Amino acid sequence: MKPRSVAVIGASDRPHSVGATVIRNVLSGGFKGSIWPVNLRHSTVAGERAYRSVDKLPEAPDLAVICTPPQTVPELIAQLGAFGTRAVAVLTAGLDATTLDDGRTAVAAMLDAAKPYCLRILGPNCVGLLVPGIGLNASFAHVNARPGELAFISQSGALTTAMLDWARANQFGFSHFLSLGNSADIDFGDLLDYLGSDADTRAILLYMESVGPARKFMSAARAAARNKPVIVVKAGRSPLAAKAAASHTGALAGVDAVYDAAFRRAGMLRVDTTRELFGAAETLARIRGVRGDRLAIMSNGGGPAVMATDALIRGGGRLAELAPETIEALDAVLPATWSHGNPVDIIGDAPVERYPAALRPLIADRNADAILLIHAPTAIVPAEAVARDCAQLMAEAPHPVLVCWLGADSITQADAMLARAGLPTFATPEEAVTGFLQLVAYHENQQQLLESPPSLPQDFERDPVAARAIIATALSEGRTMLTEPESKRLLAAYAIPVVETEVAASLEDLPAIGSRLGYPLALKINSPDITHKTDVGGVVLDIGSEELLLAAGEAVLARARKRRPDARIEGLAVQKMIEHEGGHELIAGIATDATFGPVLLFGQGGTAVEVIGDRAIALPPLNPTLARDLIGRTRVARLLDDSRSHHPVNREALELALVKLSQLAADLPEVAELDINPLVADSRGVVALDARVRIDAAAPGGRDHFAIRPYPKELEETIEFGEGTVLLRPIRPEDRAKHEAFIARNTPTDMHARFFRMVRELPASEMARFTQIDYEREMAFIAVGRDDAGLEETLGVARAHADADNTEAEFAIIVRSDLKGKGLGAALLTKLIDYCRSRGTSRLVGEVFADNERMLRLSRDCGFHIVGRHDAVVDLSLDLQA
Repeated sequence: MKPRSVAVIGASDRPHSVGATVIRNVLSGGFKGSIWPVNLRHSTVAGERAYRSVDKLPEAPDLAVICTPPQTVPELIAQLGAFGTRAVAVLTAGLDATTLDDGRTAVAAMLDAAKPYCLRILGPNCVGLLVPGIGLNASFAHVNARPGELAFISQSGALTTAMLDWARANQFGFSHFLSLGNSADIDFGDLLDYLGSDADTRAILLYMESVGPARKFMSAARAAARNKPVIVVKAGRSPLAAKAAASHTGALAGVDAVYDAAFRRAGMLRVDTTRELFGAAETLARIRGVRGDRLAIMSNGGGPAVMATDALIRGGGRLAELAPETIEALDAVLPATWSHGNPVDIIGDAPVERYPAALRPLIADRNADAILLIHAPTAIVPAEAVARDCAQLMAEAPHPVLVCWLGADSITQADAMLARAGLPTFATPEEAVTGFLQLVAYHENQQQLLESPPSLPQDFERDPVAARAIIATALSEGRTMLTEPESKRLLAAYAIPVVETEVAASLEDLPAIGSRLGYPLALKINSPDITHKTDVGGVVLDIGSEELLLAAGEAVLARARKRRPDARIEGLAVQKMIEHEGGHELIAGIATDATFGPVLLFGQGGTAVEVIGDRAIALPPLNPTLARDLIGRTRVARLLDDSRSHHPVNREALELALVKLSQLAADLPEVAELDINPLVADSRGVVALDARVRIDAAAPGGRDHFAIRPYPKELEETIEFGEGTVLLRPIRPEDRAKHEAFIARNTPTDMHARFFRMVRELPASEMARFTQIDYEREMAFIAVGRDDAGLEETLGVARAHADADNTEAEFAIIVRSDLKGKGLGAALLTKLIDYCRSRGTSRLVGEVFADNERMLRLSRDCGFHIVGRHDAVVDLSLDLQA
């Protein structure tokens, strides 16, 4: 991204060729470094000296751009790697369709050639890269990018050039403009890692068609989204042809819904169009303070306000219910004919004084999370007059104010005034509402970054041994489906309430079972080959007597044998009828996504579940907060608290059932699909009436395949310290307040030794980064003790951050100033070393001031060696895998 020299291999003077376009762009973009064309046949290209081959170049280029035929690329990569180049953009297409003499594809050979040198490749089949801040245009784009603070990454070459053209015409500038192409090596995860900490980038915009390794992507996306807005357009929202699935959950967990869930959990914002990418970036740059979805609308005309209201309700937002004191204040400043509610119509003849007078009560109303001001042009009040009188009031408001100027020529000055005040403006009511809803979604998604569900349960007991035995028995018999009784025993092992069920091997067993369970009963066919029992007439409900039970058994068996003569019949499942009048039939389940691994589903259940299609998807692991969010994203959620037709549902029991399901998905990798349908929920709790489970020994399931690594509770450890004990554990987002107090109790000298600069307190963004970590690539162990009042307090912290390949991790440690020299630092550092070693990290490195004798002594005791010195700093390294 910051090369000092660029070689263009395949540079040409042939008009309209890729090689000619690239060398022209590199030479004309203002790049100050060395530029070397490479051409096998010509000594000059584009008026510059050309070199016949890579080894003839003056030195190894920092960046090489390849635009030669596919079969030549692997050998060029090998030559560049041997020469010392470590970054290559391959613009050439067709490598995956080109087979070499040794049978490998050109893509495979290219990657094999790069690996010995740790050479990284952008592409192939990409447009290239533009870094306007250093004048680099190493692409075959038809126009250059303006300098700015937005980074744009695209998987589509055609869209890359089209968006570049549109952005230039609309005055948008970029820190980076990058085309991924086929992402054979460098992918979204790599670029998000880099751009997330790039000081020149304010926001990251993505056009995505698919992602590669999910955990790498989620880890990088979550890290980047903690620092700056990451906004994405994902192609492919429309449902594809549904594949055959053994469960409703498998059919309902569509690929696009899973991506939606991933973006939410990563703290990213998803938008629908490429133009919304830029609009959302501008809105988020000016506004970050939205806390809810209640909008107050003020307009000088009824029509635009109605249009805004329609857009708000369609998008899932709410009109703020104005407080009585707000209505009273508006009555005092508005004509008697005003709307007396939200939207607030201040009437088309409003003089300029009426605008701030009406805005003040709205700004003071705590029922509104944001305000939208809509102004239609009139001869009475020009837009610039409204802007002049209201700009400061809106800029100082405690919650966001959005402005929509209707019109074109008459609003230029007003737009400029509000831009200087840092306020966002929109051209239509619908665009303004879209901007508001984007702010709401962004805030909700950012809240999900704060959640760190544990790897082990805290609120319930489970029996994974019993669950694994059920699965092992079925797999040993060559089955991929559990029977209904087996499925219910599996759920019971995770403390999910199930209806009592017994299996009758023959009709003769039915009377005794009926007597034990008591009537009324439900009867179902029990077959490993029949998944949807109602499809074969295999379910009879409300059986009130032994006579009816025997008749139902005969009928169910007859229908099953007629409609599925191939199916193995293993008897009849008999269960007690559960009276759930006033209860809700829901569905909860597990599915396995090809990219993101296990996912959880919740929605409205029953026999028409796929027709109704009311469901939401979440990535595990879940905790009660995330389970609550999953429930809240369904339509049926609004009915669960409705006391008019049902008793309100026991939400805690429902949330806990979803958390239990998440734990089941973590513990049992063989569970490929699981359905609980219906899961009946009422005021007493939840109970699973029916369940089906598909198992697969090779399924990419379990916590190892979760896209997000859970909070590693198993790493918690209690040690003796002083006259008591302290808990060593990974840091969690909720530790932020304790961490701030811990930082405040360190001396300036110790803070300087830790941060290499004078620090009194850490800014909010840095504190968030220290406490909201991604356990996949970073670890921070804290020592937790108790103060005199018995409250938890942080006593010390040791952290390590690994590179993307887990080759090297940098460590840092600080113990509270009044506790140094008591062995706590040694305990923390030893735990950190053991953890990094267990994760396969090769080296642990760090920097220490040369006069920090206590830290140098601790490092030596733990096996570190001094490997370098610069100024007053010593470089330390520990080989973890020796």
